[in-house]
Amino acid sequence: MKHVTLITLIFISITGANAQSKFSKNELSFNGFRNPSIGAEYRLNHVSIHAGYYPTNFESGVTTEFIKGGLTYWFLPVGSKENPSSFYTSLSYARGTSREYKDKNAGIAEAGFRWMIYKGVNLRIGIAALAAEGKSLKINPTPGLSYSLFF
Repeated sequence: MKHVTLITLIFISITGANAQSKFSKNELSFNGFRNPSIGAEYRLNHVSIHAGYYPTNFESGVTTEFIKGGLTYWFLPVGSKENPSSFYTSLSYARGTSREYKDKNAGIAEAGFRWMIYKGVNLRIGIAALAAEGKSLKINPTPGLSYSLFF
């Protein structure tokens, strides 16, 4: 997990130096599906904080649940919309609430793209790596659906 954290911090510092300022100053998102969690997220400039419920399937038909919170860095805005689509990278803390992860701490590193569909409606697709002590590293896709308010 230390290597993932170091790589993410290096990536943020490199892309942050070249970041465009097309993002609104503030954003409040209500996340209705898994990415980053079913909950809320607040962004100030290029950094957001999120918290909520995170269900995931490491195997087909078996849902493992977590409470998740973390930070996201937004970069490389795409398009000419007032609120552009963009790439993101995220680091989160997760606490297992079910199955073999119940009461276990985990770290999640994620990267992906958020597509602004219409007004505040957006879709995310990413890939996440979940690490927990005594467990093998789990990699899985992280789709998401959100509605954002910009101010």
